[in-house]
Amino acid sequence: MKIDKVYNNNVVLAKGDNEEEIIVMGRGLGFQKKSGDEIDSTLVEKTFVMQDNDIANELTRVYLDLSPAETEVVFDIIKHGQEVLKTTFDTAFYISLADHLHYTLQRTRENITIQNPLSWEIRKFFPKEYQLGRDALKIICEKLGVILPDDEISSIALHFINAQKDSGMVEQNCQISKIVTDILGIVRLFYGKVVDEDSVSYNRFITYIQYFAQRVVNGVIQGKNDSFLYEQVKLNYPVAFSCSEKIKNYIESSYDFPMSRDEQVYITIHIQRLETSHN
Repeated sequence: MKIDKVYNNNVVLAKGDNEEEIIVMGRGLGFQKKSGDEIDSTLVEKTFVMQDNDIANELTRVYLDLSPAETEVVFDIIKHGQEVLKTTFDTAFYISLADHLHYTLQRTRENITIQNPLSWEIRKFFPKEYQLGRDALKIICEKLGVILPDDEISSIALHFINAQKDSGMVEQNCQISKIVTDILGIVRLFYGKVVDEDSVSYNRFITYIQYFAQRVVNGVIQGKNDSFLYEQVKLNYPVAFSCSEKIKNYIESSYDFPMSRDEQVYITIHIQRLETSHN
């Protein structure tokens, strides 16, 4: 395979056997090379057959902007991610991650920071991808000497999550994350204040609603309909019970999931503990 055009030290355009355009990536395969030179196959890490002009143009645009060092960092991060997740990524991921990294480094040099509002959810529900984001920051620091803000862990993790969007598990985790976030939002709105997220009661509540959200997503109804305990909780904790009613209505209307009385009792007790610990 011969080089048609050199984009940078690590990215070249080549022609295939049928004259199709192929973008070839690999460390140093374009170094001191010119059109017509043979590609060293031992240096090839990734090839893309350009069947879509828009994707070809976007890939070219992104990698023309990247320095050789930045390109190598992208390769290292993706290679590590593929080993951890035991998967391979398509062209879109090579574009989106490289583009994100380039502009993140640019913003960092200009002292511009952007917070990721999904940091908590990503850390909680996508631990593998979150750790990959953390590993990516370490690679960037070691290779480029740049320390990125911690919010970038979640932002990079989100790219790994989106790259696996065809996975049923990822979709399920996203749905669970949404349910947990929505329930927390209902509680915060109901009480009109932010609960201490470091308290034991809060973490117990989070753990409970995570499992509850899993049951909702999987359609597993747990518990009986103990009328006595239900009435006692309703009588003794009227405010917390009223909050649980809002959660029940949300779950039933949004997910067509009938919450059992026992389930509502448990949620009410957790909310009561949450409120008591806050006071």
